[in-house]
Amino acid sequence: MVTTKGKIPARSVPDHVVVDGSNLATEGRSSPSLKQLNEAVLAFMKEHPKTQVTVVVDASFGHRIDKKEAAEFSEAIANGELVTPPAGAVGRGDGFVLMIADKVNATILSNDSYQEFHDHYKWLFEPGRLMGGKPVPHVGWVFVDRLPVRPKGDSVPRRGVPNKTAPLPRPTRPPQRAVTRSETPSRADSSVRTPSARSSSAPSAVNTADQYEAFVAKYPVGTKVKGAVESFASHGAYVRIGEVAGYLPLRLMKSPAPRTPRDHVKIGEQLSLVVSGFNPARRSIEVSLMPVEKSAASKPARAGKQQARTAARPATKSSSDAARPAAKSSSDAARPATKSSSDAARPATKSRIVRGLRRRRRPD
Repeated sequence: MVTTKGKIPARSVPDHVVVDGSNLATEGRSSPSLKQLNEAVLAFMKEHPKTQVTVVVDASFGHRIDKKEAAEFSEAIANGELVTPPAGAVGRGDGFVLMIADKVNATILSNDSYQEFHDHYKWLFEPGRLMGGKPVPHVGWVFVDRLPVRPKGDSVPRRGVPNKTAPLPRPTRPPQRAVTRSETPSRADSSVRTPSARSSSAPSAVNTADQYEAFVAKYPVGTKVKGAVESFASHGAYVRIGEVAGYLPLRLMKSPAPRTPRDHVKIGEQLSLVVSGFNPARRSIEVSLMPVEKSAASKPARAGKQQARTAARPATKSSSDAARPAAKSSSDAARPATKSSSDAARPATKSRIVRGLRRRRRPD
């Protein structure tokens, strides 16, 4: 009896894929790796170039990766390459991934089965709605269609769903007493702890302070620089400009933007770039392959100096002009007084002469 092997169904090509970044970054590892996630996303985009990709990670992802990857993670969040759920989201990262996929009818790329959400998202069992991926040594990332694994039985507790058949837990220690107001920490203590907590959550810088300030002073926005491509990201490429690191996003490579950075640049390629912007918080430098208008920061300063000079000149002139009319008015006031006195004296002398002439002309 001859048996024939069943044909493997053709793989589906999704239009939109939501990547569970925290799941793929932890595949085969005890802690997540941003480098592994980046390799997985780039491999999937290379295999499915026409598929739109959205990468979602947990809110705690940035605190669990290696400290060396913290700067790259902050840059990816700022450029929209990675998306995190809002604080206090129900279901955390898994629930946020499912909500996005449900809203746009997308496929999920994850090795998770989302068992606690089977009752709410029944479309997880539809063909083509769930894919998995795994890095294979000497091969690379391999992606396959998969179906979620159902729980073994109803007695298995699921996250978010209470198990009504399970017995109530027996207390192992007495209940804690209520904390009084005197024992609660004061506002002053909380205000002292707040800056340290904020400083720990602040994003790390891409470049050192000296390198960043020297570059900003020497190369303002619109200046042409030379740089070499170091590595790729999901939505751009990292370049080395002398001693500083820069970021070249897809939207500034060309118009319209390419789908992946590999379509436009290569590793080690020397590029003629233009400085397009700065981020002082992370000391990052954004560059472009397209022309950028030069910064007009120096022009307002010069204009301000000219305005100050112009404002000073009229003040000096007005003071001198104010002094001149005062002197002129005083001289003018003095002159009419002298003239009036002479004029007053002349008629008196003239009248005496006329009287003398009249007396001489009278007949004796």
